Amino acid sequence: MSTITATSAPIETRLASKSDLAFGVFRILAALMFAMHGTVKLFGWPTGQAAAVGAWPMWWAGILEVVLGAMIAAGLATRVAAFIASGMMAVAYFWVHFPRNFWPYVNEGETAALYSFFFLTLVFTGPRALAVSQRF
Repeated sequence: MSTITATSAPIETRLASKSDLAFGVFRILAALMFAMHGTVKLFGWPTGQAAAVGAWPMWWAGILEVVLGAMIAAGLATRVAAFIASGMMAVAYFWVHFPRNFWPYVNEGETAALYSFFFLTLVFTGPRALAVSQRF
């Protein structure tokens, strides 16, 4: 049986030591989910109808979502890719969702708003752990 002693690190300290790794995993998962929005637009995968090749803006958005999502997931030029992706999602929110209603829950723009703010956060934090850019 183990006992907790006064020398044991507090839970906050132990968790803080893993924050870069946790953020890196979060970055990868969120970026892959973002890229999947692009695969739906480009290929109709995993579900849905693909946009016609060259169709504005859906097909082009799909290209950006796949490319930027892959770059962010890999941690390659993360700040630049995240800056572009954040702006893209802000435009999507204000062009598509905001005219329907002010509230994101009502206008179905929660995902676009969350992606925009997540990518904006990456602009300031960088990729942290598990990034290709940290290997060079």
